Amino acid sequence: MERIMPGVVGRAGRYVLTQESGPRAADLVLAGAPLPLTGTMRIYTCGITPYDVTHLGHAATFVWTDLLVSLARRLDVKTVSSRNVTDVDDVLTAAAARAAQHYDELAAMQEFQFDRDMRGLAVARPDLTPKAHAHVTQVVQLTDALLRTDAAYVVGGHVFFRAPADLDRHGLDEDRAAAALEEFGDRVDDGREAVWDVPLWKPSGDTDPAWPSPWGWGRPAWHVECSAMAATVFGASVDVLAGGADLAFPHHAYQAAILEAATGTRPFARRQLHVGTVLVDGAKMAKSANNLVHVSDLLAEHEGSAVRLMLLNRTWSDPWDYTAPELTAATDLLARLRAAAVPLGGDGSGVVAALLADLDVPAAIEVALRDGGEAARTLLAVLKL
Repeated sequence: MERIMPGVVGRAGRYVLTQESGPRAADLVLAGAPLPLTGTMRIYTCGITPYDVTHLGHAATFVWTDLLVSLARRLDVKTVSSRNVTDVDDVLTAAAARAAQHYDELAAMQEFQFDRDMRGLAVARPDLTPKAHAHVTQVVQLTDALLRTDAAYVVGGHVFFRAPADLDRHGLDEDRAAAALEEFGDRVDDGREAVWDVPLWKPSGDTDPAWPSPWGWGRPAWHVECSAMAATVFGASVDVLAGGADLAFPHHAYQAAILEAATGTRPFARRQLHVGTVLVDGAKMAKSANNLVHVSDLLAEHEGSAVRLMLLNRTWSDPWDYTAPELTAATDLLARLRAAAVPLGGDGSGVVAALLADLDVPAAIEVALRDGGEAARTLLAVLKL
């Protein structure tokens, strides 16, 4: 039987790739399942609500999605990335009031600082950066579509999404799912029919942002904002929906359910990349816990590449405890990788193959240190170190 070498057209006129051609885009495994890349890879990342400075928990998500884009482009896959800005949110409005600022002024200042921190971590600016305030019309259109299909209902100026019976709770039991919904929701006596229903549109008071709608002056709610922005930039589906692990439920579950109900396309996301929670002494890094580690503080004293490597040198879905020695170890590891990259020759395919196996950075680092040369250079290039 004829053996056709990579890049050679055989007698039948077929261009055949053999195993000798090395890792390919079709080899990608993500979230434990194959995700062959064909055509354009569409990545939607839930971005910031710009009311405070960026902490390490935020940064972890954006560094990991940036790695996914870098890997895809290394394999010549056309990639379009989108990361939204939720600049219409009650949390932002409240923070602006405390700071005696207009909400859009505070949002602009915090977004500037966020962009500066991302540059320090070598996170590329996404191709698309939709903002909630510019997509209110699309929220109204999406809400109207859900009402027309009986997936939503109106109560006193509120519009609620009627949660489907098969709502994906991401493995949470009912009590834990209800607690998560309570943490991120506004559980007031607003007339919703069922505990699992969530607002799409809310009437605005005198101090709230407000836009006209068929249901009166009001503002969009959180889940539908991301739904409308994603549908506007990508249509009915995406290849990867990314965010922190705490967004799996309720936010991503409702975002997917809203769009699937409106478009009839299932699943909304081929894969979901939920980056593990960053902890401090076992507690989730959060402003309410007063345990934030700000990216700007780390970048003031450490090389951005070392901070980035610290975030990446682990299994992306696992939670982890940040400690200062972790950053020291990442700085030392970065020096070893750079030294390993000096010799000429070698082959970077082993590094790429490891990264295609569910973004296994620790395995890729092991290959780079073992083989050196081109393997180490490939790792440094794809990880953007």
